[in-house]
Amino acid sequence: MNFEKDLMMNNSELFDESTFYDKFIIDIENAKHKVIIESAFLTVRRTSALLPSIDSAISRNVGIIINTRFPTSRDKNMYQQALDSIALLQDAGCKVLLTVNHHRKLIIIDKMIVWEGSMNVLSQSDSCELMRRTESEVEARRILEFTKLNQWYS
Repeated sequence: MNFEKDLMMNNSELFDESTFYDKFIIDIENAKHKVIIESAFLTVRRTSALLPSIDSAISRNVGIIINTRFPTSRDKNMYQQALDSIALLQDAGCKVLLTVNHHRKLIIIDKMIVWEGSMNVLSQSDSCELMRRTESEVEARRILEFTKLNQWYS
């Protein structure tokens, strides 16, 4: 195994739905430049729970970008949840991107921390999930380039 892969693996931790949010909130509170959150689905309950940390980051001039699915791809109830959540995020100062058939669950913080796994961070409520947190500038750059999200890091 080469040094870069070994280093990356040593900077990787696993979280589930019960341990993820505490660590994620710490990461947002420590963010200095930019946070990109990809969550295919949005609910008002989960978005509202994260808004204090998002508001705090934005007040420190941290850019927050949310990439999610078009609300029209959801049923009537979830359509309204998505619209209301998008309004909350935009009112807070987030840039919200809408992507057709979006399904990735990914977070990149300051080109240094990568969260990836199965959790829709802005809608999760009662599901068994897995998220991996990797602290690696190399891995963050690879993910940004692979997903073409690097265009949002200016």
